[in-house]
Amino acid sequence: MATWQQFEGEAPDLAAEVRRVLTAQVSHVLATVRRDGSPRVSGTEVAFDGAELTIGSMLGAVKARDLLRDGRFALHSCPGPDGDAKLDGVAVEDATVSQHHKFRLDLRQAVFTGLGDDGKHLLIQVWRPGREVERIKRY
Repeated sequence: MATWQQFEGEAPDLAAEVRRVLTAQVSHVLATVRRDGSPRVSGTEVAFDGAELTIGSMLGAVKARDLLRDGRFALHSCPGPDGDAKLDGVAVEDATVSQHHKFRLDLRQAVFTGLGDDGKHLLIQVWRPGREVERIKRY
């Protein structure tokens, strides 16, 4: 797992692209794990709190209960013409907040998909902690 700050340190250009698409739209799609192991998708907003990527939730919301029980998540940015981002990892609750739930998103990987420089192929960039960014072209 890695913090957003580690992601920015290891892959600054890719982290900037992911941040750009996460801040370009308000709502994104969060997948959590239900009690029975099946996936649940919910709308969510993200925030950059200092060096951390966070999400919030109303007290007692089902997505918060899912994350408190099993912190694994997948987050898909709202896709747009300039690409989209997919993140996965583990959400960790900030216990100092009492009016709502706040979770720091620790990352297992970040993926950005957009058009390549020639505008004729997809360029998929994949980052995992401690590894070089992998670039995959799809024609």
